[in-house]
Amino acid sequence: MLPLSDRNPSRTTPVVNYLLIAANVLVFLWELSLGPDIERDLFIVSFVPARFWVAPFYPVNLLRILMSMFLHGGWLHLGGNMLYLWIFGDNIEDRLGHVKYGIFYLLCGGIATLTHAFVNPNSRIPSIGASGAIAGVLGAYILLFPRAQVTTLIPIFVFITIREIPAVIVLGFWFVLQLFTGVASVGIPEAQNAGGVAYFAHIGGFVAGMILVGIMGGFRRPPPQTYTDFRR
Repeated sequence: MLPLSDRNPSRTTPVVNYLLIAANVLVFLWELSLGPDIERDLFIVSFVPARFWVAPFYPVNLLRILMSMFLHGGWLHLGGNMLYLWIFGDNIEDRLGHVKYGIFYLLCGGIATLTHAFVNPNSRIPSIGASGAIAGVLGAYILLFPRAQVTTLIPIFVFITIREIPAVIVLGFWFVLQLFTGVASVGIPEAQNAGGVAYFAHIGGFVAGMILVGIMGGFRRPPPQTYTDFRR
């Protein structure tokens, strides 16, 4: 299932979400400018679990956690992540507020990266991408807006259909898939990065999002009059 949009309007302009999307795109354009040295340079700046555990509090290693959240392995990787962030991030920013949302996003990304490192401590494969942080957004969304209708592309054998499905089903299916694949890969190092996907980063980010959104006040609803004004 691939989400295309949601019917869940925001009261405010998601400035931070726009900035996060722009930052990811700009960093990816920087990656493309590296030319033939791209693999070497990305290895230097990206997060590598085995390298991290040698000196976990070394400032450069901590900076690599942040940098890796904005690196991507290709246009498809970038596009898929930004699609999810575009659809679901605005509503979480709307509920948390701009500053809290920015902090929330970075915390989810950091926790996701560390979850991956904990499960794969000896991995020398760079871990890059915004998906861990975005998984946190999805975890928050499924709690705050479970009934929101998500327009979803659904492949059925050789046919493709588009339907509106509640967010709890779309995002619940996504999480179950990550959880099932991640748990099945435990003890098989090669499988834990199968297809370049760090499943436990997704799991860690999703759970972090569910916890942090409550801690940061996401369940406090704005005054009803605010919504009335928006509908005008």
